[in-house]
Amino acid sequence: MRRARHHLRRHGFSIVELMVSIVIGMLALTFATRLVIGGEKAKDAAVGGSDAMQNGMLALYSLSNDAGDAGWGLNDPMLAGCNTEFADSRGFRMAVAQRAGLDITPLAPVVIESRGADPDLVTFYSGTSQTGIGSVKLAADYTPGESSIAVDSRSPYDFNAGDVLVVAPLASPNARCTLMQMSGTGTGAAATRLTIATGGPYRFNPQAGLGLPYALNLAYLYNLGSADQLHFHTWSVRAGVLLLRATDMPGSEANGASVSDNIVSIKAQYGFDNRSVTNYNPNTPGNSSWGETTTSGMRIGVWSATMIDADGDGLVGGAGDYQRVGAVRLAVVARSKSSQRPGANGACTATPVLPTVFAQAAPAGVVAAPVQVNVAVAGDPVDWKCYRYRVFETIVPIRNAQWRP
Repeated sequence: MRRARHHLRRHGFSIVELMVSIVIGMLALTFATRLVIGGEKAKDAAVGGSDAMQNGMLALYSLSNDAGDAGWGLNDPMLAGCNTEFADSRGFRMAVAQRAGLDITPLAPVVIESRGADPDLVTFYSGTSQTGIGSVKLAADYTPGESSIAVDSRSPYDFNAGDVLVVAPLASPNARCTLMQMSGTGTGAAATRLTIATGGPYRFNPQAGLGLPYALNLAYLYNLGSADQLHFHTWSVRAGVLLLRATDMPGSEANGASVSDNIVSIKAQYGFDNRSVTNYNPNTPGNSSWGETTTSGMRIGVWSATMIDADGDGLVGGAGDYQRVGAVRLAVVARSKSSQRPGANGACTATPVLPTVFAQAAPAGVVAAPVQVNVAVAGDPVDWKCYRYRVFETIVPIRNAQWRP
């Protein structure tokens, strides 16, 4: 009987051994589960970071590319900052700014419509005329409603039918300009008159003639080039999508076209040359016999998301202030495509603090103006803290601002 009991004990498990085995198995399963979950989280973070990197770089490249071209054909002091009459039958609207408490639509290389912590609207303007800043003088008084306008040249160089022109008055730097579209030239005795037709391809002439008067020898006409290639671009963010409204992209003029998704904010700041310089001219050659003070190019002295009295004339947002913008600082905030799973307490910790942009002083010695950005997307049921974010920044000189005729 002793041998039989010993034989049975060798071929079975005791209850203690069975419980120990179960516990070990449960521990192994727990560690395996955590390993899989950790791997999935790492994969989500890597994929999300890659998406944010690609989308953010595309968005910043698009904005900085526009900023690099900004101001082409608009760098004459008579044009930069001029409050401009504008209409487009396809629905493009110029950026709105403030001057002396009133809404204006300034024609300038860059116009920022600041929204505080929310995404800004950033507009870049430039022309495409091969003459750059070609202009002709008004040769006769113009009365509102006339269907043609007289110039002092029988055949203005590189002025072609369909080109977009800007009429700028000489009398006052804060007077009104008008954007129009040239439909052709007169014949015979009227050969020096540029015609202003409406309808069809002349989308920038909503009515017969211009709405403002201009005086003989006190106004110039500047050519911005072909209407189909006019670079008036407004960048904005809506519901996590980067949008572009453009005069040269059919179908995007009124509501914008999608450029990149998972972009939660764009921010911009003007870089002002706010030095007190007599007869300010950034490309003055420094010949004292001309009665001008050398400025040796433009130098950024202050960053601001809104207009300041950069030229010291007592008027905030005047034409001279826009002419003191030497650079624009841009920031794009992109988020990951996938959100993080909440923790056991139901809260996410992927991004505990709102991102801050423009925190670094640049160039050296210029005080930074940091902005904390609101990255929450309206209508998104997921908490913004469940996403990861990447911030992309750059500074782009307005290269056409300091090379003036």
